[in-house]
Amino acid sequence: MRVLVRRCWGPRPVGGGVGRGPSPQWRALAGLRGEDGRGPRVREKPPWRVLFFGTDQFSREALRALHAARENKEEELIEKLEVVTVPSPSPKGLPVKQYAVQAQLPVYEWPDVGSGEYDVGVVASFGRLLSEALILRFPYGILNVHPSCLPRWRGPAPIIHTVLHGDTITGVTIMQIRPKRFDVGPVLKQETIPVPPRSTAKELEVVLSRLGASMLISVLKNLPESLNNGRQQPTEGVTYAPKISARTSCIKWEEQTSEEIFRLHRAIGNIIPLQTLWMDNTIKLLDLVEVNSSVLTDPKFTGQAVIPGSIIYHKQSQKLLVCCKDGWIGVRSVMLKKTLTATDFYNGYLHPWHQKNSQAHPSQCRFQTLRLPTKKRGEKIVAMQQGTK
Repeated sequence: MRVLVRRCWGPRPVGGGVGRGPSPQWRALAGLRGEDGRGPRVREKPPWRVLFFGTDQFSREALRALHAARENKEEELIEKLEVVTVPSPSPKGLPVKQYAVQAQLPVYEWPDVGSGEYDVGVVASFGRLLSEALILRFPYGILNVHPSCLPRWRGPAPIIHTVLHGDTITGVTIMQIRPKRFDVGPVLKQETIPVPPRSTAKELEVVLSRLGASMLISVLKNLPESLNNGRQQPTEGVTYAPKISARTSCIKWEEQTSEEIFRLHRAIGNIIPLQTLWMDNTIKLLDLVEVNSSVLTDPKFTGQAVIPGSIIYHKQSQKLLVCCKDGWIGVRSVMLKKTLTATDFYNGYLHPWHQKNSQAHPSQCRFQTLRLPTKKRGEKIVAMQQGTK
């Protein structure tokens, strides 16, 4: 896929200057003394000692780029690379840990961050708030690789919300971490790309992870200058990308349009299948497809009034066609106790119901909105991030 990239942040106008080491503002924040030799010695150019914080596939790509840079002895960009990840129920650990172990990189499990000396930290899709004391351990602070054009979509699930809300433009921001709040620090580099039509969150994650990894290496090559040229985020256009729960996957047939349902499927379908209610049974919709306009000329669709949630089996295309707020969506497979094709669901459930209840109105056999209980305090969120698998 060819991706058109546009840079949003150019060089700072007069007054930025090229720094030699951390800027005066960062020196003050970090408690570093002046350049009179009495404070701790700060490297003013590569190779850097890096501590990386990450978890999932998105952050794995950034770690891969850092590791490749460390292995490139000619460029001398990374001298030392160690990794912090979070515990996982899987014995293999999360993707970042798997890569680190394979690459024989030192790995720590949060909250253990080791005790070594580093020049800069790098965070990508880590999902933990870093303390001021931790940030101040790094002379150049901690950089964050964030897959959105901040300040749009601050928070843990920016790629999901990009797809969910139908954004046509997205991008990656390299910013500097500030304590106590997520995604509010100064922007060091930002680039935008168009969102490919009908892209899933998983597909978009691959594109943005590669872009972010490349941008990170670019910033590290000119780290002092990048820090000195950082820009505060604008106060306008701030939006938030909270974690996704199972309740988000419940289709509201009377309220959501076909486009909104398809966007929801592309945003979270690989993490949480969309859900609905049929005859007091929870059904997961596994494979959603658009409905060809020629199908909708059938008298079944034009000859009677239908209400949202109504189901019609279309034999020629072997799909369930479900009515929503403004039209129809197609469903090729569902899960009810086990995975069923649309044909299996019709033969095993829909057709027998209509035979048994021949006098009933078809609307009694429709899909209805599944109402999950409100999340209790402390209950686990199902989908934390754009790519936790």
